[in-house]
Amino acid sequence: MLSKVMICGVDTSGLPKLSAKENEELMKRLKAGDAAARDKFIVGNMRLVLSLVKRFWAKNANADDVFQAGCVGLIKAIDNFDLKFGVKFSTYAVPMIMGEMKRYLRDGNSLRVARSIRDTAYRILKVREKIEERDEEATIEKIAAEMQVKEREVVYCLDAISDPVSLYDPVYNKSGDALQLVDQLFDDTQSDEIWTERVALREAINRLTERERKILLLRYYEGKTQTEISAEVGISQAQVSRLEKNALGVIRKEIS
Repeated sequence: MLSKVMICGVDTSGLPKLSAKENEELMKRLKAGDAAARDKFIVGNMRLVLSLVKRFWAKNANADDVFQAGCVGLIKAIDNFDLKFGVKFSTYAVPMIMGEMKRYLRDGNSLRVARSIRDTAYRILKVREKIEERDEEATIEKIAAEMQVKEREVVYCLDAISDPVSLYDPVYNKSGDALQLVDQLFDDTQSDEIWTERVALREAINRLTERERKILLLRYYEGKTQTEISAEVGISQAQVSRLEKNALGVIRKEIS
């Protein structure tokens, strides 16, 4: 992700390095309203943002976007920092920069998830971490019990923040022969056995008389009673019953 020197049009190799004293002096000046000092302070602390971007390498995120989000956090930290805090600016700024980067990654998900669900999911992750710190297995049941929520809510919220997976992602690769996720999917409604049964059923129906086919259509596709069918077809209810029974017998014999 960080193989290039240019990020967001910024030559990261040429970013200046400011000493602690220079940082402090520039902070005093920018808080007094010096715009030039503010710009210099922002550029001088971009290395701090760059160092934090590296933490998200495993997220496969776009470096430009993460860096840009981090710069927003840097500016917010500058605006909110008070010299009276008695801490180094970097100590104050890092959590705010990280927060903006995480927010970007969270909100930038291709699947839009309600904020309340995301917040619940991250509380679940914290509870899970707490349970694991006690050397216990963080099961769904334990997490739900500790949070006093239903187990299905825990599962739903965790699924909501999971990264989507492409059907063409390789799940196995040996000697250059990759097996993709789509190759592992199976449709119960389209198996060879189901397909064969459908062919047999179609052939069995073709063996019926036109009147038998119509009775089955009215009975099982339109949901009509034998009495309603008899009125529509123009034969007695007893004849409808006999023809229906005969037709079903033919079908059972053909597909068995």
